[in-house]
Amino acid sequence: MAAQHWLDTLRFGLVCRITIIAFATLYLLALFAFLTGTFGWFGQERDPLSGVFLLPLGLPWVLAVDLFSEAAKPWLAAIAPVLNLLALIMICRWARGLRQE
Repeated sequence: MAAQHWLDTLRFGLVCRITIIAFATLYLLALFAFLTGTFGWFGQERDPLSGVFLLPLGLPWVLAVDLFSEAAKPWLAAIAPVLNLLALIMICRWARGLRQE
């Protein structure tokens, strides 16, 4: 019985770690696409839709971006996924603490 609990805890930790790493990787790729399109890096043309990949990663926080000025909107939308990443980390830590009790 103790071995099964240990295996479940290990499996849960692995799922959490993979989820966090996958989300962080997707965020970094979307952020890189946004910066490349915004500043025209690597010979790319400037593209106003380069931040479109950040929007689903930043939901629901990206919906609150409309409360700010036009100049701040792209940068706040680029930072919004960080809140979801932090939420994932906190949920995994909280759940790990529940499992260890």
